Amino acid sequence: MRGKPSTRRKIEPDVRYKSTIVTKLINYVMLDGKKRKSTDLVYSALDQAGKKLKAEPKEIVDKVIFNVMPKVEVKSRRIGGANYQVPVPVAEHRGIALALKWIVEACRAKEGKNFDSFLATELIEAFNNEGTAVKKRESVEKMAEANRAFAQFKW
Repeated sequence: MRGKPSTRRKIEPDVRYKSTIVTKLINYVMLDGKKRKSTDLVYSALDQAGKKLKAEPKEIVDKVIFNVMPKVEVKSRRIGGANYQVPVPVAEHRGIALALKWIVEACRAKEGKNFDSFLATELIEAFNNEGTAVKKRESVEKMAEANRAFAQFKW
């Protein structure tokens, strides 16, 4: 690694739930700088999910992140002319970022009705430990498990 590591920016908690994770979700949903629209979509999805699950939206977000966040992932490492997929543990901030990214990707991949209902459905499925984002986490962890033999190549 060259130079010094970049400093992590402080993210302000959102207005309604006072959660930085909800703010990050809003930022991942946002397209073309339309933050107001993404905020409305996320709040609408959280309200829908809260009504269906009969739980507080903040609790839903926390449990969804816990269910989707991977524990290990693989990183490519070049050793002696060969590339190995080396399993490494995932830091908490990276795990949260991956979980949010996978949830939004799963919603964007669907076509049809409005985005907030897709997001609500994905949140409900992830809350129940099923759905596209949870499958993505399982595939990443399965890949890391399959390459456990290369764990000695960690940096």
